Amino acid sequence: MDISSLTLTQAKSLLADGDITSEALVSGHLKRIDEQNENLHALLGVSEQALDEARQADTRRAKGEDGGVLAGIPIAIKDNILVQGWENTSCSQVLEGHRSAYSATVVERLKAAGAILIGRTNMDEFAMGSSTESSHFGPTKNPWDAERVPGGSSGGSAAAVAAGFVPAALGSDTGGSIRQPASLCGVVGLKPTYGRVSRYGLMAMASSLDQIGPITRTVEDAALVLQVIEGKDPRDATSVELQETTIPELMTDSLEGMTLGIPDEYFLEGMDDTIKSLVMDAVAQLKERGATVEKISMPHAKYALAAYYVLMPCEASSNLGRFDGLRFGYHSSGNTLTETYERSRGEGFGSEVKRRILLGSYALSAGYYDAYYRKALKVRTLIKRDFDDALKRVDAIVTPTSPCVAWKLGEKFGDPLTMYLSDIYTITANLATVPAISLPCGFSEGLPVGLQLMGRPFDEQTLYRIGMAYQKVTDWHTRTPV
Repeated sequence: MDISSLTLTQAKSLLADGDITSEALVSGHLKRIDEQNENLHALLGVSEQALDEARQADTRRAKGEDGGVLAGIPIAIKDNILVQGWENTSCSQVLEGHRSAYSATVVERLKAAGAILIGRTNMDEFAMGSSTESSHFGPTKNPWDAERVPGGSSGGSAAAVAAGFVPAALGSDTGGSIRQPASLCGVVGLKPTYGRVSRYGLMAMASSLDQIGPITRTVEDAALVLQVIEGKDPRDATSVELQETTIPELMTDSLEGMTLGIPDEYFLEGMDDTIKSLVMDAVAQLKERGATVEKISMPHAKYALAAYYVLMPCEASSNLGRFDGLRFGYHSSGNTLTETYERSRGEGFGSEVKRRILLGSYALSAGYYDAYYRKALKVRTLIKRDFDDALKRVDAIVTPTSPCVAWKLGEKFGDPLTMYLSDIYTITANLATVPAISLPCGFSEGLPVGLQLMGRPFDEQTLYRIGMAYQKVTDWHTRTPV
């Protein structure tokens, strides 16, 4: 049995039937990590307690105790999600050596469900990037082609799942940072509705946009992880009390009565013809499952990138003000307090983080607030109305996840504007606070292509239903890199 190829659901079933032990499952994944992580650099570190926790899970199972819905299953955690006692740096020099004093709510819930946290994944520094090249610890490589990027900022999590290091990982998504790397690595990535998952313990970049979500091999696995981590948290005022939890196995795989919207604005000139063809092939297969398809318009989508790159840097510049080089992390002494701040932040932050802090600080400064920040907020409202209007007519919106497949390492790293364009299809879901999922729909140039589904707020179950129906008649999600 190739343990590294198991989905989360398969591993859970084998454990329940006694066909495999948690110790064997974790050992198999640790072996895979040992063999391949030096090359891929998806994980920054591995938990020394993982095997002991696996043996404890086996002992509880042998006694007939209920260890939780994820008992004995290894999961990786993005480096900006706090785990008590772990080094958590958000892949920045400014936090190198920092150890977390507490765990994020999602981590507490994973542990309560019996999951084994196997290690922390690489990412773009403070989640600012689309390629995982801005990490202070060096880039992650794409398991399908080690000369290419895995996407970002959750590139380490996506690469870890694609490479078989873990059956599931957590990422964070501010403008596509779960879905875009999932697309480029050929796995499933889910950004939940804003407020469905607590952000307590997530290092904030843009607080009105950030969401934690799962990266897995299948839609069912993503739904299972989300069931564990979702729900109201008194420590996060933006989290929402949920009325019910979706049970994927009770859902029909027919799409009869469902209407899917295809927005013209997401199929523009210049996008890869093969990607467009694969997405439309997927739409045709969804029609065969009973769905009705109609063209829709999202007239303000063309302004999304500009609005996002005003709002996100503004929030980031405010959130990152706390890293001053005095209380923890990187410190560089100056002759005055101001000079100490300048040196610590100037030396500790990478170029992309400094670029966004400067952009945000400028847009929020006196005389420019109305011209930039306030105007971007108005555009965000118009984009939200586009989604509200469209989702009154259709049950979900279908688009590509990324306008291109994984590009070569270094190809776009020195060109921020070109890099920002890789998020052009994903940022609207964050601006509109709606749920979105990416799932594999084919290959171009031998590299994975992702299909994106966006739905009504707190209606993740519709995305599950569509995704599961698609996976029922395709095998893209079963393909693994050699």
